[in-house]
Amino acid sequence: MTARGAELGARLRARDLAAAPAALNLLENRSPERRGEIDALLAEVAAARLGGEAPGHVVGVTGPPGAGKSTLLSALARVWRARGLSVAVLAVDPSSRRSGGALLGDRARIDADPEDRGLFIRSAAAGERLGGLAPATRSAAQALAAAFDVVVVETVGVGQSETDVSGTADTVAVVVQPGAGDALQFLKAGIMEVPDVLVVTKADLGAVAQRAVRDLRTALRSLGAGAPVLAVSALPPAAGVDALADALAAHRAELDLPAARARARRLGALADFTAEHGEAGLRALGGRRAAHAFLATQEPGLGSPALVRALEARAAEI
Repeated sequence: MTARGAELGARLRARDLAAAPAALNLLENRSPERRGEIDALLAEVAAARLGGEAPGHVVGVTGPPGAGKSTLLSALARVWRARGLSVAVLAVDPSSRRSGGALLGDRARIDADPEDRGLFIRSAAAGERLGGLAPATRSAAQALAAAFDVVVVETVGVGQSETDVSGTADTVAVVVQPGAGDALQFLKAGIMEVPDVLVVTKADLGAVAQRAVRDLRTALRSLGAGAPVLAVSALPPAAGVDALADALAAHRAELDLPAARARARRLGALADFTAEHGEAGLRALGGRRAAHAFLATQEPGLGSPALVRALEARAAEI
């Protein structure tokens, strides 16, 4: 049965923010009998159905644990809401080994007015997949971008195996704290190419924060990267948060959005296909390079579920 999924997708397409909780409940249900409903929902908010890319700005926020991502997001959300923008936050938490659910509660981490209907926050467990993202998070971000002005995906830390957010978000902000050696760790981990904006929190610390900004700018120059580095204090009185919101918007304005989104959907479809069918499924496609070449022949506006079905059909043919 697909009617429920199609109804929720149509409501999101009509920018009905109240449809978000039920839509995410469905997307997080990975049982086989719900597959048709999920596909129907995502088909309603796919670029091919919308007549173009979803209008929402998908922002990825990642960084080491304890860097202050949630405090920063609370301040950013207030700025966006003051500008009249609707905001959805998908906070990806560590998974409980016992229940598989999220260990932390979203509203315990990000300040929110429960009466504000323009701000939606949801926690999701990271699960066992590498990349710092729950399996349904990418689909949720794509769906919510049809209804909300800004969709934030906050991941549970950062590392070489946790950069999937860069294939999900339009703009990625990497958050670090001063005095923790994070700039050196970034160089060692090889992830300095991930951020579109680098954010140093706790700017109220003064000289130590400015030193971190200088170190990161030097590291970026050595790699030939041009991401802006901003110092921000999210604690009252907040400083630099408006400038950060402007920098995120400026990156989105310069982006070739259709090309970036098409690439993200194809990468996501291949990740979902491999998660479901394993390395045997990938070998049936002729390997990762052959799978990428096949996906490049598909209609750019197709959503991830349609691309996964195309990969399955291709594997069956070979």
